[in-house]
This record gives sequence, structure tokens and C-alpha cells, in this order.
Amino acid sequence: MPTPHYGQPRYRVIADELRRRIESGVIPSGSLLPAESALTAEFRASRGTIRQAIAVLRDERLVATEHGRGTYANPYRSEDGPGKGSEVETRERQVAADPELAALFAVDVGAPLVEQQNVTLMHGAVGAVVRIYRLPQAKQ
Repeated sequence: MPTPHYGQPRYRVIADELRRRIESGVIPSGSLLPAESALTAEFRASRGTIRQAIAVLRDERLVATEHGRGTYANPYRSEDGPGKGSEVETRERQVAADPELAALFAVDVGAPLVEQQNVTLMHGAVGAVVRIYRLPQAKQ
């Protein structure tokens, strides 16, 4: 646990330490951060303080939280361009809406949707795959 910085809120000190760990690779991109309970014990802080620190990192797009799964060191850093060992490949294709997508988009099952797939390569290995769906644009 780092020495407290007087005059700086506790959650900021914790956010700074977690940021340092993520940026240095101690917490690798795409991996889970320690559970809130582990962080509260390590930093001797309340859950609210830990959550504030994580919120700061989320606002900076350093982490992403998935409900029921935890908080991940985010692989989508804007500074991570091809010069930093990462690359994003994007593909688009038209797909038929399955029941779940049809319900989300309020369209019939089988209706056409556009699927965009972004594959993030980190130093040549797949770091993440993100699929985004949208309605096709109407032809003018």
C-alpha cells in the first residue's frame, strides 16, 4: 500500500496505485482486477472508497466493469495504437436477427442487421473480440 498523499482524497491515491499497476503490466490488459473485498483489505479502505477509485479508472477508460463478473483492465486504450503493439481489425457483415437481437431492436426474427466485429490484436495475439449490431441504414 503506497504512502498516503496528504491533501489528496483516499480514493485518488488508490486509483493512482491501480493505474500504475495497469500501465506497468502488473495487472495485464484484459485481466480481472482483484475483487473489491481484496482491495478493501489491501488498502484498508471502505467498499465505497474502492468503488470511487474504480469509477475514476472507468471514467479514464482504463477499466471496464461487467455486472456479476468483475472489473477488467481495459484492452481498448486509445494510446494503444499499432506503434504500441496493438491493432484493431474490423469486419462488417449482414446477419439475420436471432430472437434475442430481434427483441432488443424491436424487429421480427430474421430481420436484417449489420454486425460489426472488432478484433483487437495485442502483440499478434487476440486480446478481445467485440461485436456491435445495428439496423441497416435505409437506402435513399
